[in-house]
Amino acid sequence: MRILSGIQPSGALHLGNYFGMMKPAIELQTQGEAYYFIADYHSMTSLFDAEARRRYTLEVALDFLACGLDPQRAVFFRQSDVPEVCELTWLLGTVTPMGLLERCHSYKDKIAKGISPNFGLFAYPVLMAADILIYDSNLVPVGQDQKQHVEVTRDIAGKFNDLYGPTFVIPEPLIRPDTAKVPGIDGEKMSKSYGNTIEIFGDEKVLRKKIMSIKMDSRTPEEPKPDADRNLAIQLMKLVAPPEEAQRYEDRLRAGGLGYGDLKKALFDFYWAYFEPARKKRAELAANLDYVEQVLREGAARARAKAREVLDRARRACGLA
Repeated sequence: MRILSGIQPSGALHLGNYFGMMKPAIELQTQGEAYYFIADYHSMTSLFDAEARRRYTLEVALDFLACGLDPQRAVFFRQSDVPEVCELTWLLGTVTPMGLLERCHSYKDKIAKGISPNFGLFAYPVLMAADILIYDSNLVPVGQDQKQHVEVTRDIAGKFNDLYGPTFVIPEPLIRPDTAKVPGIDGEKMSKSYGNTIEIFGDEKVLRKKIMSIKMDSRTPEEPKPDADRNLAIQLMKLVAPPEEAQRYEDRLRAGGLGYGDLKKALFDFYWAYFEPARKKRAELAANLDYVEQVLREGAARARAKAREVLDRARRACGLA
């Protein structure tokens, strides 16, 4: 079984990235042949600062390795170090119906949020399809919001296979319902685009302030909260606290008598403790950047060998070779 996933270097990684993609991917690296990439081509649809892209790419590498990605088990690389994916994007684009892309909710959502439209943003699902198909991926761990892109990949691969004969493996999405959608501090889905994130790593005072700013209602501490399970702090606490502790705070909130300030302070403490081992590991990696670069170079060499094989197969199938 080959597992494929990628993450954009478009800003500091946050709890939504970790629980929606990184943690499931790290767990899966022991269950198959894992290919994980830093999606720097994808970041070009919304990030236009070259130095920021370089910096974020390095930070993603540090974050992923610090959180437990094992380069001995997983192929870890920069997307742009495998340029074959761009040629495959063109091949796939020639069989992709416009209507399929027009129905993609990610493009509509980003435009609605004020992101300036461009061709790359619109054609994003075709590049994502190439990312998945070029490694003969069987399983793609994604957040709920990305499920449609895997479905689009399946449609595009099926269309190509129908036209030119069996060429691509049809992938399956893997979604963890309990953590597929992590709420941000405003109640919307946590996303860098929305500015509502809690970062995995960063300054303690800044992160504490963010958590203390999580949106709450106007009920007094004494009032019972029968909807305690819907409280944003409780939802986040269930991700980073021991289950029995999260349940205890939920029960206290439901019964009444627990102030929102105390709840958010407890959330910060659980969150800070949860990532303490990763913070120590990240500091070690930051002091040895040559090793990090070596991991990415070696991963790219392995990924490119497989990509070349699949691209050659696709070129032969459609008459380019």
